[in-house]
Amino acid sequence: MNCIRTLQWWVGIAALLIVAALANAQTYTKLYAYPEDTRNDTGIGLAGIMTQGRDGNLYGTIGDDNTNAAGSAFKMTTAGKFTRIYAFCAITKCTDGSGPWGGLTLGKDGNFYGATQSGGTSAAGTVFKLTPAGILTTVWNFDNLADGAAPWYPPVQGLDGNFYGASNTIYAGDYGALFKLVPTTTLPYTESVPVDFNFTNGSEPNGPVQGTDGNFYGSTVGGGTSSLGVVFKSTPAGKITVLHDFTGYPNDGTTPIGAMVQGNDGNFYGVTYQGGSKNLGSVFKVTAGGTYSLIHSFAGYPSDGAHPRSGLIVGSDGNLYGTTLQGGAKNDGEVYKITPAGVTTILYSFCSVTSCTDGFSPVQPLIQHTNGKFYGNTSGNSLGGSYFYSLSAGLAPFVRLVNWSGKVGTTVEILGQGFTDTTAVSFNGVAATFTNSSDTYMTAVVPAGATTGTLKVTTFTNSMSSNRPFRVTPQITAFSPASGVVGASVKVTGVSLKQTSAVTIGGKTATFTVNSDTQITATVPAGALTGQKISVTTAGGTASSASNFVVVPSIASFTPASGKVGTSVAITGHSFTGATAVKFGGVAATSLQVINDTQVDAVVPTGAVTGTITVTTPGGTGTSAAKFTVSP
Repeated sequence: MNCIRTLQWWVGIAALLIVAALANAQTYTKLYAYPEDTRNDTGIGLAGIMTQGRDGNLYGTIGDDNTNAAGSAFKMTTAGKFTRIYAFCAITKCTDGSGPWGGLTLGKDGNFYGATQSGGTSAAGTVFKLTPAGILTTVWNFDNLADGAAPWYPPVQGLDGNFYGASNTIYAGDYGALFKLVPTTTLPYTESVPVDFNFTNGSEPNGPVQGTDGNFYGSTVGGGTSSLGVVFKSTPAGKITVLHDFTGYPNDGTTPIGAMVQGNDGNFYGVTYQGGSKNLGSVFKVTAGGTYSLIHSFAGYPSDGAHPRSGLIVGSDGNLYGTTLQGGAKNDGEVYKITPAGVTTILYSFCSVTSCTDGFSPVQPLIQHTNGKFYGNTSGNSLGGSYFYSLSAGLAPFVRLVNWSGKVGTTVEILGQGFTDTTAVSFNGVAATFTNSSDTYMTAVVPAGATTGTLKVTTFTNSMSSNRPFRVTPQITAFSPASGVVGASVKVTGVSLKQTSAVTIGGKTATFTVNSDTQITATVPAGALTGQKISVTTAGGTASSASNFVVVPSIASFTPASGKVGTSVAITGHSFTGATAVKFGGVAATSLQVINDTQVDAVVPTGAVTGTITVTTPGGTGTSAAKFTVSP
């Protein structure tokens, strides 16, 4: 009996320890209370994206504070020290912009980029660059006629170094557009409009995100067949595809809001403000190919959230994190975690303390700092309630990659902490050279032999992994021979070929063998077309050859084996598409027909003599092994 009691006591203690550990793993801390007077210092317009700078601080915007009610940009330490670094509408007629509601993104140059909904030279909004010290440069002024107006979200810097974003109106309609800005040494930047939404393919776009395939993915608040919004994919050049057309309550979402995010599984995740089985909003998943899944319908107070007002982020553990405007234990919003499979957990319910001094109704996206904690802001109103907070979910410190894809030799920018004591940096286990710029910012060079995978920073006391894989893009430097028939071997040389998963020759998938990180041997596949580039796909992306591979036709057989002038002969083989000539014993047939890539029919011409048959295509000439006998 005493043993049983002892066991029960230990089980009870263990349960208490588990509860305590869970509680400690989800610790909410209010760090800063924004003043209520929005015309004096800061205030309620906290709706945009915060980003981590090279110095380890967080940077963001407020849409409607300061004496001009035009908004500001701020710096916030993780301890909650607030500094306003720029007040908009500081220039005559607000030509520096007004209403920076969308927040900031970090550029590869260490500066921050954002957009204003109004102000600028045409009062139609701007795109700006802001240094950490608060020096603002307007890089583009929208004019509301030729290129749109009123951008909400900050632009994102693409893998090509250009900036991509969304505006709410455009000259050809009032449905919004995607714009592209190419940085130039002289201002303004060069701007173009790759996508002009036409309502059928969406209306009022949310900010786009670039996927690992190089395309941009996003959602629109409205438009589509049911006027309830769409999910779209766009190439950098502007070829747009609707991946999903929302139909609404009760089986689908309504009014998608916030920027989408690509999960570690390669799929894209987003939220809708309404719709779902309870019409309280939803979380959805869309594959790059357009397969849609509703993975969670919000159920509302008190067991779940309701009406999310911002998008999701991917945590360092691979799960998704977000906030809702309502729902939770007090119906004043929550912070939640959702797995890619849709299992949802409330991490914190707002207004859980006396007089709601912990804040309520968050509308801003979370950010996970590289220290492992989540940070965010609650919304405010005439009663106050606008707070900057942290939420510890028990996740370890990690490193964030500013640029997450590149070739061998690329310099990678890394954000984190404790870099002063760095002893090693590796790309999926391959050691790299690195440079410490500060305790919170460093660079490393992608080494030869590196493969796509986790970047790891090792210090004297710790080891930190990247929150997403670094994708080492392959390169093709040459191939040999330059031409060949179906079934021939082609040696492809290059860089970062070890993880090859597919090879394409002539537009068809080829079988291959990986010989080393610098060489692949592939076989020209049936159906391969001449005059196309060879491509190699790895976990890090796809590389194409600089020159085209020539597919030479080949003759396997023909029937009949003999015949007189006027006989129709069926010639079988490979790569006959585009055949321009057939010869019998060197004499050209005047009548031929390409049946398909493996058969061409021709009529024995007048003057033909016994000899080989040849078929000529743009890829060359194929000759039969046997001779065709011309009978009298």
